Amino acid sequence: MADMLVNLLNLPSHDDLLARLEREEGVRIHRALAPDKRRVVEWVAEHSTVSASGEADVCFARLPVSCYLATRGTDILGFACYEATAPNFFGPTRVLDSEQGKGIGKALLLKSLHSMREAGYVYAIIGGVGPAEFYEKAVGAFLIPDSTPGIYRDFLGRRNRSSE
Repeated sequence: MADMLVNLLNLPSHDDLLARLEREEGVRIHRALAPDKRRVVEWVAEHSTVSASGEADVCFARLPVSCYLATRGTDILGFACYEATAPNFFGPTRVLDSEQGKGIGKALLLKSLHSMREAGYVYAIIGGVGPAEFYEKAVGAFLIPDSTPGIYRDFLGRRNRSSE
């Protein structure tokens, strides 16, 4: 999967989307807190991948924590990480299938990218994307040529065990 590049100077506002999600869906988008680390990492492992849970775990070593959550009450509906595998990288991210199509993924993406902009980045890399069309539409991201497998080149989880 290829990487994508996004210009952080041209990000759309996320205020209306965040307000709508809270008002209409009862969904809050907020930064994860250190005391929630175990629960968040276990949720990510259960609803995403073990490798994504490792990346989420790393986010709790940063201050501020570089992981945003979508919650309804105390239920986790989705997450988004940034600066997990490398500086200036967005991802991994995931929203429960039952909650997709409501704008939660876009809100998590925008909160994360706005935080990266506030940290001083002008461009961000969205690593190893699956749904490129989502990122193109949401934030104007575009594919980086010859970026497969990119930063994940040496990731042990992508190697074929039979070739070792």
